[in-house]
Amino acid sequence: MAARVVARGYCCLMFLEPTPETGQLFAQRGLDGPVTMLNLLRFRDQADYRTYPELAPPTPITGREAYDRYAEHTRPFLEEAGGRVAFLGKGGFYLIGPTGERWDMVMMVEYGNVAAFMGMAENQAYRAGLGHRSAALEDSRLLPIEPVGA
Repeated sequence: MAARVVARGYCCLMFLEPTPETGQLFAQRGLDGPVTMLNLLRFRDQADYRTYPELAPPTPITGREAYDRYAEHTRPFLEEAGGRVAFLGKGGFYLIGPTGERWDMVMMVEYGNVAAFMGMAENQAYRAGLGHRSAALEDSRLLPIEPVGA
C-alpha cells in the first residue's frame, strides 16, 4: 500500500505492502525457477503498533527491534518454504539515486520458485506476525529478481 507523505518540503510515496496492481504484474512476469527478493527497508524511529495492538510489547521499542521480532517470527516459515536469507547488510544513502533517500537495511531472500514464496506469503500462521513488519517500517521496496543466463 502506498502512502503519500510530505516532509521537509518535498513529497514522496511510501510503500509497505503490495497492491492488487503490483500483485498482478508480479504474476504476469511468469517467473519460473529460483527467485530472489531484494528488500530495501527503512525503519521507524519508534515502532507503531496502533494497527496491531495485540502484538505490541509492554514498552515502546524501535522500528529495528520490531523488525527483529518479525524476522524471528518469519524464520521457521522461510525455512519450511525452502527459502534462505542470502544477504543482509546495512544500507545508507545512494551513490547513484535520489539525493537524501536512504535505506537502513538491504536484504536478499532466495526461494526455489515463486510457488514457495507465495505459499509462505499466504500461510495464515506466518501472516499473524506481519504486524511486527508494519509497525517497524517507515518505507520499503520489494523487487523480485531472477537469475540471468543459467
